[in-house]
Amino acid sequence: MKFVMFLVGLLVVFVLGFLISSDRKKIKYKPIALMLVIQLVLAYFLLNTKVGFVLVKGIADGFGAILKFAEAGVNFVFGGLANDGQAPFFLTVLLPIIFLAVLIGILQHIKILPIIIRAVGFLLSKVNGLGKLESYNAVAAAIVGQGEVFITVKDQLSKLPKNRLYTLCASSMSTVSMSIVGSYMKMIDPKYVVTALVLNLFSGFIIVHIINPYDVKEEDDILELQEDKKQTFFEMLGEYIMLGFSIAVTVAAMLIGFVALITAINGVFDSIFGITFQSILGYIFSPLAFIMGIPTSEMLTAGQIMATKLVTNEFVAMLDLGKVAGDLSARTVGILSIFLVSFANFSSIGIIAGATKSIDGKQANVVSSFGLKLVYGATLVSILSAVIVGVML
Repeated sequence: MKFVMFLVGLLVVFVLGFLISSDRKKIKYKPIALMLVIQLVLAYFLLNTKVGFVLVKGIADGFGAILKFAEAGVNFVFGGLANDGQAPFFLTVLLPIIFLAVLIGILQHIKILPIIIRAVGFLLSKVNGLGKLESYNAVAAAIVGQGEVFITVKDQLSKLPKNRLYTLCASSMSTVSMSIVGSYMKMIDPKYVVTALVLNLFSGFIIVHIINPYDVKEEDDILELQEDKKQTFFEMLGEYIMLGFSIAVTVAAMLIGFVALITAINGVFDSIFGITFQSILGYIFSPLAFIMGIPTSEMLTAGQIMATKLVTNEFVAMLDLGKVAGDLSARTVGILSIFLVSFANFSSIGIIAGATKSIDGKQANVVSSFGLKLVYGATLVSILSAVIVGVML
């Protein structure tokens, strides 16, 4: 039955992408098939083998150690409030983002991170059927963030046609920033965070091939990276510390606003219609939960969480999942966890459009014009990754 649902899920994802494809005749099926096979192998390796278990545990332990170091700084400033499990969400989950941002800044400064990103991007370009720029951008977005990544390619941004610009924005929305991965690992099982990070790279390329197919001419297949401005080590530290704090505060503000808004809307709907707004969204999204492999008895709850992620963000949805995880099967929790690890939500349109506007106002208008298509495609990316994991659990 799992295999049947897997095939149904693949078919539904393909059809939903095919319906809005910009040029169906240009869809490249060979790289799509190759990347699906790679995803299945990687998902099986990470979730069902001893070596994969050891690897994922090692990565999770590494992030755990980093978070412990981060807690030392939080405890020093807030006088031990983060001890004994009594600290607010902001202290235990969000403030450690500052230290992770610092580590990313150090790796950028000593040129290790750019080498890794280029190498992985080069390898991906050999199997994904896309250009060097698209491959680099997907990897870079998963490390430096969906807004910051455009700074590294700003020299090429103004020259890009609409289809290539869409791909860059789509890969930025389909992944997550490495600086907040540690926060995710405090909310959902780390093995699903790691698995989603890997699968979403390939799922992003697959969905782009379906809904935004194009060919890159050899003379256009170039990668021009913007060199970082010359900074001393301590200037860089100060910049990344403030960047990490800015991310943490921004996420906290969005959580306060979104959670309060959803609670208010639920209250109004319940008073007038006798059903909450999230329950209505759950009914709308439950068919998608079903094709991901979630049983009918749990698909309404799953649909609510999926919809919450789309209209708010992944943090709010992860908090909701944590509240009901004990009432759901382990398989459903795993599938939902994979779905939640991405930036596929409406607020990301503003973040990406704002990032491009700071570089090129004309291109920002282009990004805004396909904003809904970005969210649609990024949501299909999350569904595809979840469908693949569903057959492995």
